[in-house]
Amino acid sequence: MSVRVRRIYEPPEPDDGVRVLVDRLWPRGVSKDAARVDEWPKGLTPSTELRRWYHAGEGSYEEFARRYEAELATPEAAELLDGVRESAKRGPVTLLTASKEPEHSHAAVLVRLLEQG
Repeated sequence: MSVRVRRIYEPPEPDDGVRVLVDRLWPRGVSKDAARVDEWPKGLTPSTELRRWYHAGEGSYEEFARRYEAELATPEAAELLDGVRESAKRGPVTLLTASKEPEHSHAAVLVRLLEQG
């Protein structure tokens, strides 16, 4: 299974495979044509409340990851996660995020959960 994370501001590469935007909001300054997003499962993204809590600096990344995993346990999110996992079994999947630190974002949590699958 091949899953990786890239910033959406980086140009698409031929080996990206299926490009999945994992942010709830469309990133500023990126056209839909330039982004070449194949899927945008908003149900996989952190809730607005969780996003605001984390960006306000009120908690640690570990606590954010724990809360986000709890959100991903809902039936809708679990089904979407399974869909991405199935895509990754068929070929490369690139999770796209606008986060400046993808390794400390929800995208890193998604990669871990997809690989545990």
